[in-house]
Amino acid sequence: MRGIGWCFDIAHAGLGHVAGGGRITKESMAAKCYILIETAVGNTRNVATAVKALAEVKSVDLVTGPYDIILVVEAQDLHSIGEFVIAKVHTLPGVNRTVTCMTV
Repeated sequence: MRGIGWCFDIAHAGLGHVAGGGRITKESMAAKCYILIETAVGNTRNVATAVKALAEVKSVDLVTGPYDIILVVEAQDLHSIGEFVIAKVHTLPGVNRTVTCMTV
């Protein structure tokens, strides 16, 4: 379970057991999100190859539907994810648009 800026004890909240004592603190949390990428025609594989090389990217999937690629990204906090999207994803050739879905 992940969150942004909250500290709570999983065991006392009745949400089950977490390995390592069941305690999540602000220091141990990372922000996680899904980034949906729409690419220009013919650029999906090039964009997928480029994002695979980025340290924040945990997984890359090519998908069907209105988006072409879905990334799972983890970073220090919400601000870091925003900077990642603006500086590293939006600047890639072939990226038309993105939607970022934060986990709760």
